[in-house]
Amino acid sequence: MAEIREPIISFAHADISNGGMTVIHDLNLDIRPGEFLYLLGKVGSGKTSIIKTIIADNPVNKGRATVLGFDLRKISQKEIPMLRRKMGVVFQDFQLLMDRNVEENLLFVLEATGWKDRRKKERRIAEVLDAVGMSSKMHKMPHQLSGGEQQRVCIARAILNNPEIILADEPTANLDSETANGIMLLLRKLNEDLDTAVLLVTHNRYLCDDFPAKMMICENESCHELESSREIDFEIL
Repeated sequence: MAEIREPIISFAHADISNGGMTVIHDLNLDIRPGEFLYLLGKVGSGKTSIIKTIIADNPVNKGRATVLGFDLRKISQKEIPMLRRKMGVVFQDFQLLMDRNVEENLLFVLEATGWKDRRKKERRIAEVLDAVGMSSKMHKMPHQLSGGEQQRVCIARAILNNPEIILADEPTANLDSETANGIMLLLRKLNEDLDTAVLLVTHNRYLCDDFPAKMMICENESCHELESSREIDFEIL
């Protein structure tokens, strides 16, 4: 019998807010090590608010919420950077520093998260770029890279500190289908090889069909697991 591991993220009867307004009531969500999970829903349904809550950008005022050992009801401002070092975040708009090359973008993150030893920093940058197939692009500026290459650099940035979970908010939204497929293959490989959990926000039905995984859907101010028998109209998401 397979071992059931303790959740690294757990919400119980938690209200999720955005700008002081509750957008999701009574959230119950557990994410375990190595799990891959989709988060679906229309624009404004609360998906990004859940991501912001997980990274302690939005407060939790009701219910229970623990993320990577931190109680979000009690977390202090001083503890938030420590929480964020244990996760990686991938955005749809890349958010790379445009005045620095690939290596310098990754170096900035390592130095901001407390890495001191020059050789260790160089070695880690080489490791993550190799993992995402971008070793030959180390000295390229972001504007010299395709959209798919920029997103690979973002994923490299997200795994620099060996995160327990990757939070990917629409990481393929601005990419063509072939490039999006490559990004998904990369995320699944990291998920399987490193046992890194992945929570992925998407509207793309083809990704969900080609890379099946557990799905949660945000609708009617709630978020719940999608029943396998239910058909989703992705055209309205």
